[in-house]
Amino acid sequence: MTAPLIVEPSVTADACVIWLHGLGADCYDFLPVAQLLQKRLHSTRFILPQAPTQAVTINGGYAMPSWYDILAMSPARAINRQQLDASAQQVIDLLEQQRDSGINPARIILAGFSQGGAVVLHTAFLRWQFALGGVMALSTYAPTFSDEVQLADTKRQLPVLCLHGTFDDVVLPAMGRAAHDYLLAAGVPVQWRDYPMSHEVVNEELADIAQWLEQRLNP
Repeated sequence: MTAPLIVEPSVTADACVIWLHGLGADCYDFLPVAQLLQKRLHSTRFILPQAPTQAVTINGGYAMPSWYDILAMSPARAINRQQLDASAQQVIDLLEQQRDSGINPARIILAGFSQGGAVVLHTAFLRWQFALGGVMALSTYAPTFSDEVQLADTKRQLPVLCLHGTFDDVVLPAMGRAAHDYLLAAGVPVQWRDYPMSHEVVNEELADIAQWLEQRLNP
């Protein structure tokens, strides 16, 4: 496993954001965002993990950084669940390291873009059994949410921010909205915001992210 990129604050860290990149990107993808946000989150550590390089079926079997293989796009995305769980375990290992270093898990946020967002939703709601400060799901979907899956009562206090582009043709807005609606129906305090953008991140969205994080992490 490649070591994550860690952006330390200028003071002793008392909060942490673990932020997963999307398919085909790397741990440096959100480094400028982390550096920008840290100007307002002075005591927050940012951890940017790196996905393993492995074959992706829908891309002709080409090896690229991916949190899990996507086997087919429709009617619903077929994925390699074993690889998804392995990526979730990578996130859990980071959560445990931060907890053991003295960071209260209630002050740890999981964030992810696209495929990385799918991993953090899976991890936060179906794998991690303890407190968390919240989840940011950017331009993503939830391949493991279903009516057969019942969320633990403790998950109904976990704040979630779902952000999506109205012109996203990679992860369709309806896929992101389905994840939001599932959480809303389960009683999770989830917010939905969309922007006139494609599969990307824009300044208006970053401003909303900064405000949401400040409300949860700044004393």
